[in-house]
Amino acid sequence: MKNKTYWIFAILTISIISIAYGYTKLIAPKQNLAAMDCAETPNASAESAFKPTIENKKKPASKAPKGMVWIPGGEFSMGSNVEDESLCSLKGVTKDAAPIHRVYVDGYYMDETEVTNEEFAKFVKATGYITVAEQKPTKEEFPTAAEEDLVAGSVIFSPTAAAVNLNNFLQWWNYIGGTDWKHPLGPESSIKGKEKYPVVHVAYEDAAAYAKWAGKRLPTEAEWEFAARGGKTGEIYAWGNTLKPNGKFQANIYQGHFPIKDGDTGEDGFKGIAPVKQYAPNSYGLYDVAGNVWEWTNDWYSNTYYDTLSKNGVAKNPQGPDSSNDPSEPDQPKKVHRGGSFLCTDQYCTRYMVGTRGKGEVRSAANHLGFRCVKSI
Repeated sequence: MKNKTYWIFAILTISIISIAYGYTKLIAPKQNLAAMDCAETPNASAESAFKPTIENKKKPASKAPKGMVWIPGGEFSMGSNVEDESLCSLKGVTKDAAPIHRVYVDGYYMDETEVTNEEFAKFVKATGYITVAEQKPTKEEFPTAAEEDLVAGSVIFSPTAAAVNLNNFLQWWNYIGGTDWKHPLGPESSIKGKEKYPVVHVAYEDAAAYAKWAGKRLPTEAEWEFAARGGKTGEIYAWGNTLKPNGKFQANIYQGHFPIKDGDTGEDGFKGIAPVKQYAPNSYGLYDVAGNVWEWTNDWYSNTYYDTLSKNGVAKNPQGPDSSNDPSEPDQPKKVHRGGSFLCTDQYCTRYMVGTRGKGEVRSAANHLGFRCVKSI
């Protein structure tokens, strides 16, 4: 495939990394910034705006569905008071997660893990579903592309040969034809033996289709954060305020020199994606709400949505804005991602912090993006 067309596809599909795209513009004055230059600990506001979480006391009469846990819901403070993240404490990167605001959500069930390859395979077998990454792109989507270049595929993290400046994320991502959920690292790869790994290369509509088939739905952003916090108030991570309590990692994230080949040292036990349930669950019994793979939510992304909510008292069961609004890529409709992935690192993107946000174009996919579902009572 011609390089030009590869980049056309990559720029569209790579918008799931659009927080990185935002960094590209923000770090312009720091052109020599490279990995390993940054501190690990984020800076939080001196005065916390978090108020106590108030859990609902009502419990369902029936037992939780298999593979799901009960999330009581209630009122909590949503968002992040971290003023910077990675990139040598670059100010303002997390501003789309501010201001902290009060939200109420009803109780619901939530998948204890991200949806796995094994679970997604059952869905595909039962329905014959074909994911977006398996579909040939059309002329309508890419009117300037040559017909021979319209090849089904997806985006894969491709480490660089040597250290690079972190001001262009396209240096470490490639669109590869033949890549999809069954072939997560290219057409010659497979998921054999990886049944318990999170399914990846799923676009928003793929995740929504699975959820509907399973009698579930995708969580709202508020439901996702309430569940991830586990009933705790204002902590930086799903497990507390220390990245490595007792010197141990609590999530599958990136350690080492990003994004070079073999740069991930695997201090957390894994180099790359991990099977589900490899770390302790949070207080609600949820696994991997930080790291491993990003997770789709049902909310449209808007960089100013939290400001709107904060002016209306306690928001009850918010469903997100009516439409997408991302000034960095205004023509691309985006939904909110949560949780970070195995590629998140204190050198570049610390969105494994529980109150922070990601975003992605709705028909985009990559090898670090999955989902989990919820079910209303």
